[in-house]
Amino acid sequence: MSKLPAIREKTIASFIYFIRGEKVMLDTDLAKLYMVETRVLKQAVRRNLRRFPSDFMFELKDQEIDILVSQNVIPSKKVLGGAKPFAFTEQGIAMLSSILNSDVAVQVNIAILRTFVKLRQLLESHKDLADKIKKLEQKYDEQFRIVFTALQQMIKEDNEPRPKIGFKQSEI
Repeated sequence: MSKLPAIREKTIASFIYFIRGEKVMLDTDLAKLYMVETRVLKQAVRRNLRRFPSDFMFELKDQEIDILVSQNVIPSKKVLGGAKPFAFTEQGIAMLSSILNSDVAVQVNIAILRTFVKLRQLLESHKDLADKIKKLEQKYDEQFRIVFTALQQMIKEDNEPRPKIGFKQSEI
């Protein structure tokens, strides 16, 4: 039985970002999970760059960093330690297991890859649901158009000023 701390899927999922159309994790977050310094992780990657083609890992551009900071995903650029972070795709994270060989790294990689699989399944189930809703909208669009038109007319009538009602005293 391992004495390493359990890593929750929610924790891992909170470290997954969508950048350049990819689900990625940043080197700073991975270093926390692997319980190593970010510079150590980056150094190991730089020594093995041939294992990390651009679809496995890429360095963030200034504009992408600014977007992450402005969306409060990263509290400030200081968190990054002054260096541009590496973003790792699922395949890049799997490749990290070949260069980081500790017990922690192995367990963390397993947990991360399981989280990516669950995230993919969740996104796929939402896609199926969205497709079903779209088909229903197309099927019943004409029938509901009448309802929506009636509702819009009622809203429009409610916004028009009405004549005041009640007792009116005529002036003599």
